[in-house]
Amino acid sequence: MRNAFPATLLLTFLWPAIAFAETVYVTDNLRLGLHQASDTSDRAFRTLESGQALEIISRDRNYANVRLPDGVEGFVKAAYLVEEKPAKLIVAETQAANDALQKELADTKAAFAAPAATIASLEAQLAETRETAQASTAQVEELTAQVSDFRGRQDAFKYSMPIKWVGGAMFVCLLAGFLAGLWWVDRASRKRHGGIRIY
Repeated sequence: MRNAFPATLLLTFLWPAIAFAETVYVTDNLRLGLHQASDTSDRAFRTLESGQALEIISRDRNYANVRLPDGVEGFVKAAYLVEEKPAKLIVAETQAANDALQKELADTKAAFAAPAATIASLEAQLAETRETAQASTAQVEELTAQVSDFRGRQDAFKYSMPIKWVGGAMFVCLLAGFLAGLWWVDRASRKRHGGIRIY
């Protein structure tokens, strides 16, 4: 219990320092004055932001005569000029490139949305056509087997006639012959007896 008291007391005094500690960052946003005087002793007539591109006309150890892209000339402190692009400019360019790529990606997705739907529809139609073709192929194979079976039967009974057909034909022929015989006998009898039927 005695050891816990100093720890509690220490925590009580350190708590405000722990509670109010926060993380901060140093900004890279620099504002540089553009002057008319070569030693920058006068008041700056323009403020340049970090990342501003400049063309150096002349330069010494402390000061540089520069020209802006819009043609304005003046003097700045040479210590603040660097050849590499500052992080702020790199981040801005990277963000702009990223935004352009995001827009291009969205445009590409939009451009391919309609063809993708058409492709999906055509794939569905192709699958349906394949199923129909498979069913038709199976039906053709079945009909081919039936035709082969019928041809085999036709070859087996090529020179034979069905007994029912032969019997029916003979019955019809006999009936026709009998009726024709009756007619002929009746005609001959009437001719012989002067048109009178005598049986």
